[in-house]
Amino acid sequence: MRTRPLKVALLGCGVVGSEVARIMTTHADDLAARIGAPVELAGVAVRRPSKVRQGIPAELVTTDATALVKRGDIDVVVEVIGGIEPARTLITTAFEHGASVVSANKALVAQDGAALHAAAEEHGRDLYYEAAVAGAIPLIRPLRESLAGDKVNRVLGIVNGTTNFILDKMDSTGAGYQEALDEATALGYAEADPTADVEGFDAAAKAAILAGIAFHTRVRLDDVYREGMTEVTAADFASAKKMGCTIKLLAICERAADGASVTARVHPAMIPLAHPLASVRGAYNAVFVESDAAGRLMFYGPGAGGAPTASAVLGDLVAVCRNRLSGATGPGESAYAALPVSPMGDVVTRYHISLDVADKPGVLAQVATVFAEHDVSIDTVRQQSRSQGGGDAAAAEQGGSGRREGGEASLVVVTHRASDASLAGTVEALRSLDTVRGVASIMRVEGE
Repeated sequence: MRTRPLKVALLGCGVVGSEVARIMTTHADDLAARIGAPVELAGVAVRRPSKVRQGIPAELVTTDATALVKRGDIDVVVEVIGGIEPARTLITTAFEHGASVVSANKALVAQDGAALHAAAEEHGRDLYYEAAVAGAIPLIRPLRESLAGDKVNRVLGIVNGTTNFILDKMDSTGAGYQEALDEATALGYAEADPTADVEGFDAAAKAAILAGIAFHTRVRLDDVYREGMTEVTAADFASAKKMGCTIKLLAICERAADGASVTARVHPAMIPLAHPLASVRGAYNAVFVESDAAGRLMFYGPGAGGAPTASAVLGDLVAVCRNRLSGATGPGESAYAALPVSPMGDVVTRYHISLDVADKPGVLAQVATVFAEHDVSIDTVRQQSRSQGGGDAAAAEQGGSGRREGGEASLVVVTHRASDASLAGTVEALRSLDTVRGVASIMRVEGE
């Protein structure tokens, strides 16, 4: 074993960073044995130096992150501060001064991954970011290395623990969105400002990273279609249950059927209870991968939190240190396929549409005509009268026997597979009908 230690600079010492420092200290002998050389924490850059950080010598703490990464004797920089700047500049500066980088920064990798990989390659250094996508779940390395000889066609996943906790609580207890969010906040699963989670920004960044690696193509955050889950209601869950489904916020990355393009999207969707992702409960994450040779694989585990995320960071640190000792670098960006990213309108799936309609004869026929005119085939229809407390689609078709005209009804339409553009045109036309009082909800049906 080499006796000179590999020096590590830590940028950020919050929930994740403090766990990284703790594990490096308490597991120092094991890490040295696995790497082939000891690793030494050479400096920790923070914003508040006066804060007491247990287990970290005060002389290692600095507020000058730039000076730390410029030292020249740093072998690996671990970046866990998050955000775009100053993280981007610090990472590129680290490469310029001879250090490899391990990051947990999903937003930065999703936005500027290509430039960061180019900088790493230019200086012959590594850029690893397993912790940026699914916390402790090994996902990037299996996609990049274990499945390197296979063709991945689809990646479907729950990649945000906060949203999964909220939706699971709504499903299991009948709670409304705000009630479930309040509980998630009280338990520490949701931030004081949960926008990044509940509006899908966090999941969209992860989807961009996953799509790029799975399809060997550059996919930026701006390429990912995003819909939040704040409009999901108890009524949506009731409808899902009637279909044998539940609702999850999904990150979906797909290769087109002809293989000529890819799509990446994040939105709430109904998913059959028989699908493995339907049983992912609480704040856990899971990612379902479909490939030609390996078939269907699922990766499951805690997707956030200090210790789980630190586990992924340390796994990358070991790999990068081993590369450093051997004088090699690991796999960089693999964007050789350079497939175009198709717009959301090209996505083909099934849809569940809930309409508030006038409770009078002929409404169903008008609605069905609009679907037909836009080449969207109807699978099933369910109608519930609000004025009479009963009724079904057949009664509506036959003239609404026993109904009081001027009342309201709820009409639920489930379609066969159609393009998102066709569905959007259908909804726009439905809104123009005098007999349609409103479009209560639109939800895609995935995982069938």
